[in-house]
Amino acid sequence: MAQTFQFFFEFGRTPERLDRFLADCLPEQSRSQLKKLIDDGLVLLQGVSVKASLKLKGGEQIEVVVPPATPVEALPQEIPLNILYEDRHLIIVDKPAGLVVHPAPGHYTGTLVNALLYHCRDLAGIGGELRPGIVHRLDKDTSGVMVATKDDATHQHLAAQFKAHSITRRYLALVHGLPESPTGTVDSPIGRHPVHRKKMSGQSRSGRRAVTRWRVLRCYEQDRLSLVELTLETGRTHQIRVHFSEMGLPIVGDPVYGNSSRVKALADPGLRQRVQQLQRQALHARLLGFIHPQSGQYMEFESSPPDDLNDIIGYLDDKYRQ
Repeated sequence: MAQTFQFFFEFGRTPERLDRFLADCLPEQSRSQLKKLIDDGLVLLQGVSVKASLKLKGGEQIEVVVPPATPVEALPQEIPLNILYEDRHLIIVDKPAGLVVHPAPGHYTGTLVNALLYHCRDLAGIGGELRPGIVHRLDKDTSGVMVATKDDATHQHLAAQFKAHSITRRYLALVHGLPESPTGTVDSPIGRHPVHRKKMSGQSRSGRRAVTRWRVLRCYEQDRLSLVELTLETGRTHQIRVHFSEMGLPIVGDPVYGNSSRVKALADPGLRQRVQQLQRQALHARLLGFIHPQSGQYMEFESSPPDDLNDIIGYLDDKYRQ
């Protein structure tokens, strides 16, 4: 049911905009959510709806009606989840490859959001909707650690950490080719490809800054493959896949930014068979670290590569130990 709040702007205070005053009074509501309440006529001054920019001068009585969170169109579905951690504010999952994160054309069901709606019975709502808060995403065929939030305050706090690039994100990738140095940084903007609109590219005129740091873990020289750890400072769409493809080091198995001829050129039949069976990019979100919005504690979560990727890495490691 709806909640009603009453606030009084005391005489003698420094004049202040209504929206800023309410942001202090209702910290659990985001700025955008407060603006929507005002625009919807749910914030009343002396019983009359007002604008967000109204200047409070002293003696005003303000009433705020917060409606209950409304259900979203996505339906709960009983989809198995590998949960690494959960509390009443957030949930950490180890996403398998092949699972779409958010409902979209062609994928309205069977997504991570559908699974979370079924599993999380304690959602407080995000932006006025009864749904999990997706703060970041992984591509459908990228596996690994993801966080989702259960309430608006936690969502806003984590979103601010992602925006400030203070989140720790490390990935593992198996790439074609041998990097020229053991470590490096790619600082190159990424935007929509000027010709192929479903792809991202460093050639975009409207690209946004993207920074990927990398270090080589192992080089498999005979097979011209490398296992690389990547640390993201930014989180652009397809960032790692674009950066390494444009370096001439495409991720093994990448159907969009890779080159199938490189797989066919693998001389080792056992290795070639394993890569062909992978049927996705060899990219795994290994580690995620952040400050918990409620406790203030730094938390870190890790995930081992799934069996399909681990099989290839194990095969290569055994081969090069001989």
